[in-house]
Amino acid sequence: MTGGRVNEGRDRVRTVCVAGLGVSGAAAARALAAEGDRVVVVEGRDGERQRAAAAELAAAGVEVVFGEPRSLPDGTDLVVTSPGWRPDHPFLVAAAAAGVEVIGEVELAWRMRPPAAAPWLAVTGTDGKTTVVRMLAAMLAAAGRKAAAVGNVGAPIVEAVRGPHEVLAVELSSFQLHWSRSLAPQAAAILNIAPDHLDWHGSLEEYVRVKGTLFERSPVVVHNADDEWPSRLAAPYRDRPGRRVVGFTLDVPRPGQLGVVEDLLVDRAFVDDPRHNAEELAELSDVRPFAPHNVANALAAAALARAHGVPAEAVRQGLRDFVPDPHRIMHVARVDGVDYVDDSKATQAHAAGASLAAYPSIVWIAGGLLKGADVDDLVRRAAPRLRGAVLIGTDRAVIRDALARHAANVPVVEVAEGNTDVMDRVVAEAARLASPGDTVLLAPAGASFDMFANYVERGEAFARAVRRLPGHRADAGAETGGVTGAEPGGEVEGG
Repeated sequence: MTGGRVNEGRDRVRTVCVAGLGVSGAAAARALAAEGDRVVVVEGRDGERQRAAAAELAAAGVEVVFGEPRSLPDGTDLVVTSPGWRPDHPFLVAAAAAGVEVIGEVELAWRMRPPAAAPWLAVTGTDGKTTVVRMLAAMLAAAGRKAAAVGNVGAPIVEAVRGPHEVLAVELSSFQLHWSRSLAPQAAAILNIAPDHLDWHGSLEEYVRVKGTLFERSPVVVHNADDEWPSRLAAPYRDRPGRRVVGFTLDVPRPGQLGVVEDLLVDRAFVDDPRHNAEELAELSDVRPFAPHNVANALAAAALARAHGVPAEAVRQGLRDFVPDPHRIMHVARVDGVDYVDDSKATQAHAAGASLAAYPSIVWIAGGLLKGADVDDLVRRAAPRLRGAVLIGTDRAVIRDALARHAANVPVVEVAEGNTDVMDRVVAEAARLASPGDTVLLAPAGASFDMFANYVERGEAFARAVRRLPGHRADAGAETGGVTGAEPGGEVEGG
């Protein structure tokens, strides 16, 4: 497909079936129709939103078929699946059995890149992907590059590859990587790996393997030197011709790494003499919100930016320009000497663990849908920091039992599901358990769907409840994303 219209030189118009009418599926259908393909979209759900999307696509000549799909449309040459469709879906199994290639929107975008296409700087990992690509986009912009954050964040990548961009910061989930075949980003980073989406991938080994495919064709391999799995995935490329392996660490960096020296972020990889020289990139105070794992995010973004030739001063300015997204270690307020922090986006154990590690004395608000995840290690590691816990949601008993095993002296309050004031009761109980100097931290380690529409609604309910506490003042220093008057905090995502 690269370098021109997909049907140039063909004897017939190709038939492409797009599985799913979500954002990426609709974008893929539009792009394919614009290239001259016959496009059929199959969609299992038949609701108002889906019907509206189908009407828009019909104007572009795209056919939409509603109902759970079981067989391929006649003459299908290619299937483009939405990332959430599991590999064992009967429709995708039928496509494979018929010898029809199945790819995702990301792979389609890669194949549809125009001549002299913008290079990709790609990021994957269990947590931190969105933060890193947004930091990276800010660094690129500070260097004067026309850049965009795309992929699993921002605009659909199949649209972005046709845009007026000089470089793309691309966030990639394991789902998207599973359906990709030929990606060759200019530089690729794996931030961290912890068990996630194992029901989708089937095993941790398969999840790790899929993450590792991002390194296969990238000339610059960036890995978290403090994390076992990314380091293992990067190791085979160290001695390969045409490959460069760059680590990032929270320790003093070795040659070939980015890391931390006292209060500075420094580069010992993209300098003329890494054995004897290092270049200052930024100060720790430039990282917002500040926490160890968010410093790691900043270093990963800096490594990718440096691989693209971004100067040190633009790395620093990009970090200063970066505005964290809400509900990721967002300091809400300080009330009676207690800080209240919203990390509702910490929807699984690995993400919650990063938040808990950022504060020395915590009243923890946790619970939700754990989706079978084991929280024993999370609770064991956090136990010395816990001063109390308030548990909510369907799986709160799982966390309660883990606390009983590993933090038996920590007072625990359970708040059962209730009406819309449930978060007021949760925050009131947390305030009762907290003392001046403590942090009340909403880092649920579970999905929100048992009690809230999504993690955003959960975080907003928490913030409203905090602001209704007796003693809260309107000028108490609430922020959107930063940390004011709190111990260092950070930001994480799942996926």
